[in-house]
Amino acid sequence: MGTVANLWRHPIKGVGCEELASVNLETGRCMPMDRHWAIAHETAKVDFDNPEWARCINFARGARGYELMAVTSTFDDATGLITLMHPKLDTLIVNPDTDGPALVDWVAKISNPDRAMPARVFKAGQGMTDSSSQSLSIYANASLDDLAKTIGQPMVQRRFRGNIWLDDMPAWGEFEWLGKHVRIGTAEFEITEPVERCMATTVNPDTGISDADTLGVLNGHYGHQNFGVFGVVTKSGVVKTGDTARLI
Repeated sequence: MGTVANLWRHPIKGVGCEELASVNLETGRCMPMDRHWAIAHETAKVDFDNPEWARCINFARGARGYELMAVTSTFDDATGLITLMHPKLDTLIVNPDTDGPALVDWVAKISNPDRAMPARVFKAGQGMTDSSSQSLSIYANASLDDLAKTIGQPMVQRRFRGNIWLDDMPAWGEFEWLGKHVRIGTAEFEITEPVERCMATTVNPDTGISDADTLGVLNGHYGHQNFGVFGVVTKSGVVKTGDTARLI
């Protein structure tokens, strides 16, 4: 059993994040407005005329440009405007549906010039989550604490860009949920697979600098490159901080 400690969404894949107090989830859908947009780079193999889910290698993200990890954001559901902040840039307020060039130009300023540069805003009929299924990612804060202790430096949630973070769970206890069903708040999930991590997790989201060998420690100390699990909503419901998470 666990307790919901934190909820996060990421309206633009790889670019910014914000914390929520509650969220309404629908069967078979990811968190509303999570990875709703992505920014395709200039060599992306995506179809803008018939947009569908595509792999993360097609988009601007922290693994390609470390500075992107330092972006924070807030999204206004009423106006459709997103506010983007970065320690090296002026704050940007845009509607990604109508202000794509301005958004791309802003992201380009903190992108890695040695990699394919951001080119165009992309949106499909589903969130651009890291799995092709409409999933949310679920984590235990105890696992974060254990990883931080092993690495020998503090780790913050934003480094892992997750959706639901739980207290009152044993470290790595979320892996025991794989293949099972859980109820979190009034929503229910099937826990489908572990989340395999990438280079973005080596980056400090406060500085945009790679400063921790997360992948080396995961592989060398724990025997895998996973942190967190994916869950697919099997019953619609509300999840809010303080709610209970339990196997069903």
